[in-house]
Amino acid sequence: MQVYDENYLLNKSVKIYQPREGYRASTDAVWLAAALGKVKKGDTILDVGCGTGAVALCLARRFNDCAIRITGIEKQPLLARAAELSAQANGFDFLRIINDDIFKTKLTPCSFAHVITNPPYAEDDTPSPNASKAAAHNFAGVRLKDWLNFCIKMLRPQGHFYMINRTAALEDILAILHGRLGKIEVLPVCSKQGEKAKRIIIRAQKDSKTPLVLYPAIAVHNEDGSHSDIAQAVLRNAQAI
Repeated sequence: MQVYDENYLLNKSVKIYQPREGYRASTDAVWLAAALGKVKKGDTILDVGCGTGAVALCLARRFNDCAIRITGIEKQPLLARAAELSAQANGFDFLRIINDDIFKTKLTPCSFAHVITNPPYAEDDTPSPNASKAAAHNFAGVRLKDWLNFCIKMLRPQGHFYMINRTAALEDILAILHGRLGKIEVLPVCSKQGEKAKRIIIRAQKDSKTPLVLYPAIAVHNEDGSHSDIAQAVLRNAQAI
């Protein structure tokens, strides 16, 4: 029988269930959710590869009164079940979790106003001995290009796309998005000011021709190791970047 731990996000304002052993969401999910700044009434959001639902839960917390619909799709049954339990525990009845393979799903293309994803980031890394972690972190039988192609396919015209990944993958990501999404914004995230950014957050829009923008890096920590003001705002106060 699978055992789930009860954890919290956003200064304990969101309850999240996660497997005691196996994949568990990191703060990357909270940073990614903060990339989505605004929604309109009736908007639909798709979280691709939602894991335990951390991104979707953060969005549901921020947009609880906006009459939107959020869908999370996750291939691993134990993770999808954790996300489903979390949605129920928080009373987010507008958050739906689908246990399905993104390459076999019957979700309707071009039907989401926003598509957000924290995809597997490793192609050459040694997989974790834990099967759940390995499946969440390492591409197996699928490429980053395939994953992003699915995300773009799900976007409606003028829809918005968001992702977080390793900085080292930026060149590949831009090549995949080139000519298909515009208004690309790249936000590097570093541990401390002046250090190399290990993560990048990307926003883009379908059918846009607006040129790419590269923003200055944001630092998660101050020199003394405490969280920076923007990290406090994002990780504790559920503010958008």
